[in-house]
Amino acid sequence: MQKASATHLASTDHQATAKDIKLLVLDIDGTIAGESNTVSTGVKQAIIAAQARGIQVAIATGRMYRSALRFHQEIGSTLPLMAYQGGWIQDPITQKIHRHWVVSREIAHQLIDYFEQPELRSLLSVHFYINDQLYVRELTRETQIYAERSGVIPIPVGDLRQTLTNEPTKILALSDDTDVIDKLLGNLRRQYTPAELYLTTSVATFFEATNASVNKGTGVRYLAEELLGLQIANVMAIGDNFNDVEMLEYVGLGVAMGNAPAGVQAIAQWVAPSVEEDGAAVAIEKFLLY
Repeated sequence: MQKASATHLASTDHQATAKDIKLLVLDIDGTIAGESNTVSTGVKQAIIAAQARGIQVAIATGRMYRSALRFHQEIGSTLPLMAYQGGWIQDPITQKIHRHWVVSREIAHQLIDYFEQPELRSLLSVHFYINDQLYVRELTRETQIYAERSGVIPIPVGDLRQTLTNEPTKILALSDDTDVIDKLLGNLRRQYTPAELYLTTSVATFFEATNASVNKGTGVRYLAEELLGLQIANVMAIGDNFNDVEMLEYVGLGVAMGNAPAGVQAIAQWVAPSVEEDGAAVAIEKFLLY
């Protein structure tokens, strides 16, 4: 089941050893939750066993805070929850919001204009996330599927510009056509520098835009170093897609799922089995429960 060699594992900079790990950070979709949209018994048991050994466990996800909360509670995490790629970090116990970084109104307006070009408008479902609410232009089939999996109620507003009395935490464009998403990502990465906007895909059909300072890497760094006083070597993370890359590059031990794209697997120190094979549990057992 292992898909990365010990040589691969040993060749990475700031390599952590298993005994160093004090914090485990987990993505949700494609990592601890597969098609069932739930955490399997095997993964949950592995997480609980790691916590019993004194390892703290956190969630880092592209999901909304309200959508991710049930997973945070299910795995018994006592740490702040990193939602929206780390753009919104909140402690569910105290309700304190440690970080909330947003996309400027100016750029949000520009993105609406871009998405509403005649050749794109009919191909995209556009979501604006403002104060942990989901606003949409209209209820498309893609939006309804997304809302059902996320457990949120989308608010259709017609013209999304009218929502911009507040700045969005994240902007998402969905399309069943992955070529449309690939082209969108490429075009907008040419239009905006990394200093202006963070652009990524969390699944092949989701284009996501957040504040330039937002990614899971900066979120995990904040949690580990600022809040917990840990070092890079003390952190292990598991993820499955391109929005996990910065997190996997930052931590001392980065694990990609077997269902991750090749480009994500290539930057990980180890590749676990797929989410449907409880790959997160296999990784936890290998490195933390030996």
